[in-house]
Amino acid sequence: MSLEALDTIALAEEKARQIRAAAQTEAKKAVEEAEQAAKAAADAAVSKADSEIKDLVRKADEKAKEDAGVLASNTRNRQAAMKARADRKMDAVVDRIVERIVNG
Repeated sequence: MSLEALDTIALAEEKARQIRAAAQTEAKKAVEEAEQAAKAAADAAVSKADSEIKDLVRKADEKAKEDAGVLASNTRNRQAAMKARADRKMDAVVDRIVERIVNG
């Protein structure tokens, strides 16, 4: 083989090594960028989930307070109705006792 052919082969091999090295560098860079993008997406998803959880908890607390208020109001209404019935029955019972004592 001629010296010129050997030089051409050596140059081609060197160019192939350079191309391979550049491709590896680009691949590493692409992997790093993909990892960073995935981490950013994961962080954003966690942040969004935290925000949604806080919002759901806030809404649940508001609903629980509202429901407790309604329940307390209903209970007060039933209590007042029961007291009124008890007062009426008490009056009737007192009237009967007085009547029995008087007529007795």
